[in-house]
Amino acid sequence: MNPNLVSIVPCESYEADACEASLRAVLAPLGGLDWVRPGMRIGIKANLVAGAKPEKAVTTHPSLLAALTRLLKERGASVVIGDSPGNLYNAAILNRVYAVSGLCEAEKAGAELNRDFSEKDGFFPDAVQAKRFTYTGWLDGCDAIINFCKLKSHGMMSLSAAAKNLFGTIPGTMKPEYHYRFPDPNDFADMIVDLDEYFKPVLNLCDAITAMQGNGPTQGTPKHVGALLASKNPHCLDVLAATLIGLAPNEVPTLAAAMRRSLCPDTVEGLTVSGDWKAFLQTDFEVIRNRNSLLFVGGDHFCAKALRRIMNACLASKPKVKTSACIGCGKCRDICPAHTIAIKNKKAVIDRKHCIKCFCCQEFCPVGAMRVHRSPVAVVLTHGKEGSK
Repeated sequence: MNPNLVSIVPCESYEADACEASLRAVLAPLGGLDWVRPGMRIGIKANLVAGAKPEKAVTTHPSLLAALTRLLKERGASVVIGDSPGNLYNAAILNRVYAVSGLCEAEKAGAELNRDFSEKDGFFPDAVQAKRFTYTGWLDGCDAIINFCKLKSHGMMSLSAAAKNLFGTIPGTMKPEYHYRFPDPNDFADMIVDLDEYFKPVLNLCDAITAMQGNGPTQGTPKHVGALLASKNPHCLDVLAATLIGLAPNEVPTLAAAMRRSLCPDTVEGLTVSGDWKAFLQTDFEVIRNRNSLLFVGGDHFCAKALRRIMNACLASKPKVKTSACIGCGKCRDICPAHTIAIKNKKAVIDRKHCIKCFCCQEFCPVGAMRVHRSPVAVVLTHGKEGSK
């Protein structure tokens, strides 16, 4: 099979029959689920980053997870659905996420919701960054992993889709530690690609029926796209996903990292796409552009390096508190890996000197008071809308 093949089909709603029909259609060019054998235990790595109702477009929709479960059960497989949200990795937190996210629908379809909260040590000598890491142990009990992501904008990585979804293999409270270990977006992206290469999902699916734009991946706004995507290659899927929402692949650090390893083409033209992908192009999708796409100063000369540092400072996005929305709950302070946030006069205050710009605060602020703020220079250069509006 063509390693650059990506399939895309329309799906206008989350109604059960529509989801099942669209899943069958999007999988057909990839050979369907012919690889599934009776008795296999299939792990579906969903996006369950936080407990949110399905209509908020934060998580993989339960109707799709239920439909995929039915298709796998038809072939005699057992199914377990799991993820590690950005919180404590235990039964109390996960049960709440499962309940709020509507995963009872997938349970009714025959899926098991993961309740194995063990942690394992991974060793990947071929990794660029994550040669040693800790991951969620439930994945070891699976014969194969299906990566079922949600299409969303992302504060640090610009795009949250197939590649980024594998960061959910890192136990919840360890995620800030990995942000601290890899504060540079390029290093963080290489770490994500390491995880993709280590776990190697047999199939990657993307819920782009209702995507999230703007202040993603948890506090943006729903945006109807009306599509399902599928590929054997997470990075090829992400090339198409990025293109659909108006991002050039090189504007997405995980894709830039994958391109450096020759894991995907650098443009959508290098893909083999089954389906009319241009029908799903979004002309008004609110994205968060990463500074990397603007760093055009090349060379290793001292002057070039100095200019790159200056440009980095001028173009870098940063988290900014919308004080009128901040409720002073302290969640941003508690999750900040660099410990640069304090609560003063019942409002969050960021120590800019030591902020590593990982956007953990923005990702997990429960009221969306943390926003991605782009510098005026970056806004002018991209002719985009400033994320802090």
